[in-house]
Amino acid sequence: MNEPDVLVYLMTGFLDSGKTQFLKFTLEQDYFQIDGTTLLILCEEGEEEYAPEMLSAHNIVVETVDAPEDLTEEWLAELDVKYRPERVVVEYNGMWKVSDFESLKLPEGWGIEQKITTVDASTFQIYLANMKPLFVEMVRNSEMVLFNRCTDIKPLAGYRRSVKVVSPQAEVIFEDENGEVENIFEDQVPYDLKADVIEIQPEDYGIWYVDMGENSDRYNGKVVEFTARVLKPRSFPSKFFLPGRMAMTCCADDTTFLGYVCKSSYAPKLKAGMWVKVRAKVTYEKLALYRGEGPVLNAEHIESAEPIQELVYFN
Repeated sequence: MNEPDVLVYLMTGFLDSGKTQFLKFTLEQDYFQIDGTTLLILCEEGEEEYAPEMLSAHNIVVETVDAPEDLTEEWLAELDVKYRPERVVVEYNGMWKVSDFESLKLPEGWGIEQKITTVDASTFQIYLANMKPLFVEMVRNSEMVLFNRCTDIKPLAGYRRSVKVVSPQAEVIFEDENGEVENIFEDQVPYDLKADVIEIQPEDYGIWYVDMGENSDRYNGKVVEFTARVLKPRSFPSKFFLPGRMAMTCCADDTTFLGYVCKSSYAPKLKAGMWVKVRAKVTYEKLALYRGEGPVLNAEHIESAEPIQELVYFN
């Protein structure tokens, strides 16, 4: 696909999650400067405001939209003619469905370059409990998710997993008043990484799935054992299959299959849908399925197993 002429940056997040603060900082950075006009579309009014002097200095024009039904393809086309922007930044309303914007036919030459989501860590659990579908829409396909106000917030590893199950490719950053928070994982996994065989209990599958995808140094060369359901995509060679579990991302109607590629000479005998216990040695290889490098399970033993009825949950 051709690179769009007008790069669109989509900023999502609930009200008071730090969207405006992030954009004010970014818009003034040297690396973000361009020769042409930047069109800033504001879809909600927060406590932070953009200084007219800053907007003028960086050739930024602002348009506001008060209701989701007013954010139309026709309106965007009018803005394209009016300003001929070289770049568009959209500060989206946290209570609007992000998919409504993503499904719009943008003016010719426009294309979404990056989707960024900001999250207030101090209120995250409340929003997740009450507005999980909206949060899932925000982070789905995000390139970066920034958790701010992380002071004295303990379950950051769990917050990261909540994002990664929806958008595995997202860079997840945590910040407190001192800047970026590092080492959020430490040894926060409920199984023994030093065991000869790392046994993954059914309730820990989601933790293991995300952690193994993120931390190759922890698992490369290790042997893991877990129970999963067999998936056999048509594109897979005969000696490959996908053992995994169904996970709930936001509601019972929004689930996804989480599994890693497994090699086994026994694979041709496996039937799609059956439950198995897999013991396998982990390596990391570049595969098209992962769009880069990811875990590959080299099976040492496979046996039939009792079904696990529960979905994988991420809280």
